[in-house]
Amino acid sequence: MATVYVNNKAIDIGNERLNCVQAAEKAGVLVPHYCYHPALSVVASCRMCLVEVGEKKPDGTIAMQPKVVPGCQTPVKDGTVIVTDSPKAKAAQGDTLEGLLLNHPLDCPVCDKAGECKLQDYSFQFGHAQSRMIDQKNTPPNKPDISEKITLFTDRCILCTRCVRFTREVAGTAELTVVGRGHHEEIDIFPGEPLANKLSGNVVDLCPVGALGSKDFLYKQRVWYLKEEDSVCPNCSTGCSIQVDSNKDIVFRLRPRFNPLAQGHFMCDEGRYGYHYINSDTRFGKPLEQIEVGQFKAVSWQNALSGIKKEFLLAGQEHSDQLYAILSPFLTVEEAYLAAKWFKMISPNSKLALGAVPVHGENDTYPKDRRGNATSTVKFTIRAEKAPNRLGVEAVLKHFEGEVITFDQVVEAVKRNEVQGLFLTAGYPDSKTIDDYQADRLDDVKLLVTLDLLPSTVASGSKYILPATSFAEKEGTYVNYAGLAQGLKRTVKAPKECRPEAQIFMDLLGLPGLYNAQTIREMIAREIPYFAPLAKGIGEYGVKLGT
Repeated sequence: MATVYVNNKAIDIGNERLNCVQAAEKAGVLVPHYCYHPALSVVASCRMCLVEVGEKKPDGTIAMQPKVVPGCQTPVKDGTVIVTDSPKAKAAQGDTLEGLLLNHPLDCPVCDKAGECKLQDYSFQFGHAQSRMIDQKNTPPNKPDISEKITLFTDRCILCTRCVRFTREVAGTAELTVVGRGHHEEIDIFPGEPLANKLSGNVVDLCPVGALGSKDFLYKQRVWYLKEEDSVCPNCSTGCSIQVDSNKDIVFRLRPRFNPLAQGHFMCDEGRYGYHYINSDTRFGKPLEQIEVGQFKAVSWQNALSGIKKEFLLAGQEHSDQLYAILSPFLTVEEAYLAAKWFKMISPNSKLALGAVPVHGENDTYPKDRRGNATSTVKFTIRAEKAPNRLGVEAVLKHFEGEVITFDQVVEAVKRNEVQGLFLTAGYPDSKTIDDYQADRLDDVKLLVTLDLLPSTVASGSKYILPATSFAEKEGTYVNYAGLAQGLKRTVKAPKECRPEAQIFMDLLGLPGLYNAQTIREMIAREIPYFAPLAKGIGEYGVKLGT
């Protein structure tokens, strides 16, 4: 068992291969750093992590190295002694910061990074109180055109090269590079080659100082006003762990949240920028009932739910085996479970089917080679299956139905006039997920009820339309392609009179009280063996199912 000493505190690191920054972190000690990132190669260029390092001998004496060394580039072993708070280490860190601040503009009042900026934080923690700079600062022009989604404030850059290494090592597209020499070095793109890879938004998260800004978020909100909640990206079946940032029930940005079980530190641009439908003014906000062809009126939840129950019970008396509920892969496990319980309560002969699972092309893996082709080393995957919880919903369907009936099979059953009542849960961010042909077929169903976010062709032919909630407006569980169950947390309130789908199904079931995700999760874990691991809770990184 290897032991490392950080500021006189002994830390057991086992067989882990760590550098001084990582070892100090285990001891609860912050070693400031800019260029170092655990998912990127080590370059030790910023020199911010300078610490004193020595070795503890068997006789108890300590032999210290004469000079400070970069902690990110210095591995530790049994007996390594790290000192981060000595006068020598503090002076080195302060001098490094002074050098980085020589040409840095005082943009904090207008910089989007203010409030979460490592240059701000470290200046207070490790820097000098005053600047000795008397010469004119070097102010290179900004570069707003390096990307459609990202702007570069060149004068704020400290040349940590995190963004350059990311595009080379993770994306493999290498759009960013360092140009110039010495005092004139800058980050730039190659002529005619903008930063356009599908992971490009990550360079904004990686930038420690606000040199790279997201045009989607630029000047919209101060970060100290944002409420942060953990969630799961619904864009594909990968299920990247994310953080949803909102203020006054408006979602302003999505950011990746580190999860070693779900692609680590990063997320794709499709997921990052695919949240705007949450804030859309066109979303359904109240229950609607069709009174004439194409004409709807708003009704109360009580009238809508009582009308739906009455209609399905009547339809079930004559054609109990021709009632279908389509469970969307955008439902949480809890919502799918409660929906299945309710529909089987209407009639044990009713059928449950899986909603349409959108698939776009093939899995897109990174890094790429110079020709844009996939390489043998895969660090990130954007999955073709654009649904977050197909596996979880399928597990619920198999428990209640014994098999998985597909959406296409239901459409074919409608064509054969074998469906008299259909409860369709959708919730797709793209209202065209169910194409016009399928929508026209479903329109032939005598009793059609739709639970959806946005107006669509299917919804326009429904007897009742119930407003759905997005992933940011509810709590529950998603299961990704690999069987990793992760928890959603409610970040914003749903618009107008929207209710969480789970609450709707609880009301239809006649269950008293308000929906609680953990309570239903424990109920599912007891009833369905596949979900048994959920009984112990989900935790920060999720729970692997099916093992």
